[in-house]
Amino acid sequence: MPEDKSKSYRETLNLPKTNFAMKANLVGREPQMRKAWAKGGIYGKIRAARAGSALYVLHDGPPYANGDIHMGHVVNKVLKDLVVKYKTMAGYDSPYVPGWDCHGLPIESKVVTDLGEAARQMDKLAIRKECMKYASKYVKIQSRQFQELGVFGDFERPYLTFKPQYEAGILEVFAELVGKGLVYKQLKPIHWSIGCETALAEAELEYKDISSPSIYVNFPAGPDAVEKLVSLGLVDAEQAEGAKVCFMIWTTTPWTLAANLAIAVHPYLEYKAISYEQHGTRFVSVVGAERLEAIVAAGRLGEGEYSVGEKSVKGSELEGLRYEHPYVEGNPTDKDAFMVILAEYVTTEDGTGLVHTAPGHGLEDYLSGQKYGLATYSPVMDDGRYDETAPDWLRGLNVLEVDGVVNGRLRELGLLFAEGEITHSYPHCWRSKGPVIFRATEQWFISVDREVAGVGRSLRDMALESVGQVRWIPGWGRKRIEGMLESRPDWCISRQRSWGLPIPAFVDSEGGALLTKESVLAVARHVGEKGSNSWFTDSPREILGEDFELPEGFTFADLKKEENIFDVWFEAGCSWYSVCERDAGWPSPVDLYLEGSDQHRGWFQLSLLPALGMKGRAPFKSVLTHGFTVDEKGMKQSKSLGNYVNAQEEVGKYGADILRLWVASVNYQEDVRCSDEIIGRTQDAYRKIRNTLRYLLGNIDDFEPEKDTVTYGRMFEIDRWAVRQLQRLIGEVTQAYDNFMFHRVYSLIYNFCTVQMSSIYMDVLKDRMYCDGAESLSRRSGQTAMYRILDALVRMLAPILVHTAEEAWGAMRVRSQEVESVHLATMPEVDGSIDLEGEEAQWERLMGLRDEVLRVLEGLRREKRIASNQEASVTLNCGQEDAELLGGFGLEAFAALCIVSEVKLQKTAGETSVAAEKSSHAKCQRCWNYWPSVGQDAEHRDLCERCLGVIGNH
Repeated sequence: MPEDKSKSYRETLNLPKTNFAMKANLVGREPQMRKAWAKGGIYGKIRAARAGSALYVLHDGPPYANGDIHMGHVVNKVLKDLVVKYKTMAGYDSPYVPGWDCHGLPIESKVVTDLGEAARQMDKLAIRKECMKYASKYVKIQSRQFQELGVFGDFERPYLTFKPQYEAGILEVFAELVGKGLVYKQLKPIHWSIGCETALAEAELEYKDISSPSIYVNFPAGPDAVEKLVSLGLVDAEQAEGAKVCFMIWTTTPWTLAANLAIAVHPYLEYKAISYEQHGTRFVSVVGAERLEAIVAAGRLGEGEYSVGEKSVKGSELEGLRYEHPYVEGNPTDKDAFMVILAEYVTTEDGTGLVHTAPGHGLEDYLSGQKYGLATYSPVMDDGRYDETAPDWLRGLNVLEVDGVVNGRLRELGLLFAEGEITHSYPHCWRSKGPVIFRATEQWFISVDREVAGVGRSLRDMALESVGQVRWIPGWGRKRIEGMLESRPDWCISRQRSWGLPIPAFVDSEGGALLTKESVLAVARHVGEKGSNSWFTDSPREILGEDFELPEGFTFADLKKEENIFDVWFEAGCSWYSVCERDAGWPSPVDLYLEGSDQHRGWFQLSLLPALGMKGRAPFKSVLTHGFTVDEKGMKQSKSLGNYVNAQEEVGKYGADILRLWVASVNYQEDVRCSDEIIGRTQDAYRKIRNTLRYLLGNIDDFEPEKDTVTYGRMFEIDRWAVRQLQRLIGEVTQAYDNFMFHRVYSLIYNFCTVQMSSIYMDVLKDRMYCDGAESLSRRSGQTAMYRILDALVRMLAPILVHTAEEAWGAMRVRSQEVESVHLATMPEVDGSIDLEGEEAQWERLMGLRDEVLRVLEGLRREKRIASNQEASVTLNCGQEDAELLGGFGLEAFAALCIVSEVKLQKTAGETSVAAEKSSHAKCQRCWNYWPSVGQDAEHRDLCERCLGVIGNH
């Protein structure tokens, strides 16, 4: 358009005017906006505005109150905020109560580490007080950091799992599970973290590939067993005389051999005897027939160096045969041991077909041990070292460091048939990062397979049924959690730590446990009033209350308090009750849980089980899962790898709206690639969206909707086209928001701004908006469309670009809804009175013709025959159909659509073709168009007729 040097006509132009700056300056502007929101109480105003509307509850999964937030938090909290803000603007009362998981190992571990040696001298209560300080500190830090992302919520009253009322809610849920017979205490193997000296649940495990020893070991058969093997024909009598007859096992955990009490065989598999010489000794080893080839290869036995007996027997015929432990002298337990047992979990995929069984160190081993009356024996202490019941050469050694020692002893004894290494996935502690062990300890469990009293089905059955009634986003979430529920063991809920809610059980001097629904509810009342620290300061009588009636056989004088605390996942898994039902009084189930994909194993599953146990229904209607943040190569981010993206630095560098736009732009259903460069690239998309808003704002500054609006029927064709494009956008964006497809919301709005608006509509309208009369129908028609587009666009962007949309809303002199904040407005709705399809075919053809004109003009510019499209005169050679289309549309209107000064039409019998040349007309110095009327006026020879008329009325 004309510049300052174009005489004095600039003052006669309708140039854009807006206080919405071209430069965003998000880093400087956003904090000021958040202060204004806080001062004005924006969250309270939103809730008040939606009071009485239909409720939509997204329940916040609590992050740990330790450390600054990271990019995973950014993705999670922004996604939640997108949902809440959209639902609010869609007319729902959508509260958001943020929460924090304040108990647990991550916090206690950090506190104890920081305290150093001083921690060893402190009692549990002192440690707990330090943990509370630490958690409270990071609740404040993370709360501020989440709000810096533009997240709205009840940050003045968050839910914290160490608050007495929350703890009371946990205990009320637990009381119901106790009352329904689902809670028990038992000695059984569980995952044990040596580094943290506590039991772990499935959700607290991380799996990593490690290299483990792979050993084949001969267990000598007892005398009676040898006779039986001979009688079965499996071992030749002469062989039995001159050889050592053994049962050969295979294991990848040599350290567990000290706890071996049995060897398992499959009842229906075939077993044979292989004869060979090794280290000067003749062996006859019983092995699985299907594993012979692999065993020969493992032992590097050449042809002629071994023989295999012809006879084979079923595993069931080996049941009860006795053997001698390779290095444990005598039975270390008070129950039977060292015999062959039957187990259908034995496979021929690897190993020897005979499975070393240690009931204290494996779940399947434990179950087999229960079946055969074996002891649940574990010669391992809390710190991972062998206890006094282990052989003297192992006592005091760390079990994770003795594999080489054990293998050496077996080698000395001549019983190590073969050894190697195997790489496999192995569970590690999520906190210490070290490998965990299976170790038998006495723990509290919630059964998933017992029948729930009054229901007649188990928690597992109920859970598998309920997941089919929940909407899983994406759909594969259902299969994922079903698989986990099908295979999960009973839930170990006890932890051997200080910082957490104590398990409300009491024990007497004879080991009897007092744990009833009534006793737990009594503890809940006490904790609700005084907090869980009172468990460590008050007596059982004070905790239960003077009026509590003890069950027969118990006395207050003989009661001691349980020292274990709850698994933090149980605490977090009761939030649906403590927060949603008990505190807020919201109807159950809530509408949505939204967390990372690891929570199928964690919070999703461990909220589902308590809810089913207490209420018989799932706590959620829908569950949305997002991926993890990874680097550009798809690798997990970590500081040690140097690919870590610091969330605070990104906000400080780009501003929250850039991060929010980045989150909205990615497909969260997959792992999210994240780097400073990727986030930085989002700035370009942001600028294009911002420039669109600025252009629209600048061109409607003098537009008064009440008096200046042009009805749809009187609007110019291109303006009606723009309004129809807007209606389609509103419909598609609404559908995308409703289906949580935020990346589609982003792409729809971005494409609308860059294609329909920037590349077509706004470019086409510049001439009319700048140069036509300020009050003309043509300008008011365009302003009507622009006003509607801006008003709708700002509202649709508000959940994503929370600060920018608020800034744009404030820059609008007149708004469709007179509310102080865009976040108090409602989402635009499709105008049902507008026919979106009626002119679609005509416009599709017009745009096709326009594309052909632009293609020809691009050629002229390359040849430097014209400098801009406005210099061109275009001739269309059209057939009847296109000629009628262009005639009806108007050649002036089509020239404006192509941003050329002149379009001529010639009819032809063939296909439509386009020709263009430089216009022969003079250039208007006000609008820069090349029109025949330029030079016709004697006084203003440099103006066209249109511009002459405008300045005459100026």
